[in-house]
Amino acid sequence: MKTVKYIVICLAAIGSAACSDQDKAVGFEVDQQHIEIGAEGGTRIVRIASGDNWIATTDEPWLTISPANGRGSVDCRIIIDSALRNTPRHGVVRIQNQQTWSNQEIDIDQQGFDYAITLDESSVAVDNYAEFGKRYFDVKVKTNVDFDVVIPDNAGWLRNDVKYTVALDRGIRPREVTVRFDWNINSAPIERIADIVFRPKSSVELSRHDNLTVTQGAAPKIEENTRQGDSIALLGICRTLNVAQGWDSAGRMDDWNGVVLWEEGMEGYTPDKAGRVKSANFPFIITREGLPFEVQYLTAAEELSFSSNSNTFLLDLDPGDAITKLPQLRRLTLFAYGLSSLGEEFKNLTNLEYLDIRGNNFQTVPAVLSPENLPSLRVLLMSGNQRSLIYDLSNNIDERIGGFYDEESIPLRLLAWEKLDTLSLGVNYFRGSLPTFEDDPSWPRYTEEDIANSTNAKGVDTLPRALIGTPKVLPRATMFSINLNRFTGLLPDWLLYHPGLDWWIPSVLVFTQEGKDVEGRLAGFDNEPANLDYYYKFYEGCKTPPSYNDEEDDDTL
Repeated sequence: MKTVKYIVICLAAIGSAACSDQDKAVGFEVDQQHIEIGAEGGTRIVRIASGDNWIATTDEPWLTISPANGRGSVDCRIIIDSALRNTPRHGVVRIQNQQTWSNQEIDIDQQGFDYAITLDESSVAVDNYAEFGKRYFDVKVKTNVDFDVVIPDNAGWLRNDVKYTVALDRGIRPREVTVRFDWNINSAPIERIADIVFRPKSSVELSRHDNLTVTQGAAPKIEENTRQGDSIALLGICRTLNVAQGWDSAGRMDDWNGVVLWEEGMEGYTPDKAGRVKSANFPFIITREGLPFEVQYLTAAEELSFSSNSNTFLLDLDPGDAITKLPQLRRLTLFAYGLSSLGEEFKNLTNLEYLDIRGNNFQTVPAVLSPENLPSLRVLLMSGNQRSLIYDLSNNIDERIGGFYDEESIPLRLLAWEKLDTLSLGVNYFRGSLPTFEDDPSWPRYTEEDIANSTNAKGVDTLPRALIGTPKVLPRATMFSINLNRFTGLLPDWLLYHPGLDWWIPSVLVFTQEGKDVEGRLAGFDNEPANLDYYYKFYEGCKTPPSYNDEEDDDTL
């Protein structure tokens, strides 16, 4: 047993001596002493060989060593952050033997970032049409320099309204920026292309500079002045306006509800109009923009109607210029569409006789509405333009309330519109007193010639001589309404003795006001007559009062 014990001890001693000799044989070294890396940074593996304990250190905050200490042969990870500047930088990782205090150094050289503006995709293709709210695309831009988006002047169909931010809080490290572009419908049967430039805001030299090419598809060709072109236009309008009850494209246009086609024998018919659209109605629509471009192709239409848009009170729309390219139009309805303006091009509708813009959001009467611009107009309906009912304007804090709120009283050009036979201004926010024109020598007045040559609305009898010298206001009006506004003060003589007053149903459509004006005054006229006895006495023997049982009279009213 003693012999065995001595053998074990000897073997242990020999093993110990061997390990000691092996540790002394291991040198202190690293497998690489120089690392070169790009600006983006990364991780490099360095193998450290040592028989003693060691520790790794660096003075550079952009370098990390893991593990930072050890013994024996170890794979050490050196983590290099991405660069912050466009110039190279140098760092040193020092590994120290804790027994001999000798060092091994690893030099690390990192390139700086070059200035660049790069795109993953340098070209984008869009269709000629998409639903409202879906006409946009996003572009991912990688950059380390702030930039402006430059859209060429000939590419007005593209916009960059959504703001983007290039945050340079991480130095010159590239970051990804999302830039959104909105686009308009292409109404032309040709493709269009725009070259977008991302221009640096600072004067730097770019190592790479990508720009963007946007291509938009062409619209389907619509043959102008043809029946087929009309049908394609109607379907396009219906699609864009999301009409609640559209038409079957496979069916005949003759059977489409709300569409009237020209036929021989109709007033105004000519052979070139045969089978084309005479009138069309687009009710119960959903849109957030002006009238579709296809409207301009309905070149034979005399009457068009667009009505009852959804959430009308939230909108601020302009019908656009497509409708103004139809000078042949005689009747146009834009009822409850969400309009707050009409463009100057509206004056191109020189043959327009009837215009209905009730139920919209106008703050002012559009300047284009004047007898000079629309010389054929006979009927102008502008009632009910309130976004919401505000009884007391003196307590109102929201000036965006429609109802011609910015106008105060009625614009004089409307009252001077001699050819109008119907002017509807009820249920709005007009206020103040009605003009008397008594102190305005320039305002026209009834003359001897007027009395001798004019007749009342029914073409019966002449006017009384007592009208001579009275201001001539809307002399042909057989219908005039200003009810449920915020008017105060006195009713002027031109209104109390107007030749058409009894046809206006004044107790309902003229005298009746409601609410309070901006000064808190209760709306209403101080001299509102109890009845029209005074009026019929004034016109005694000259004017026949309306008969509400007479069908012909009812049609006029």
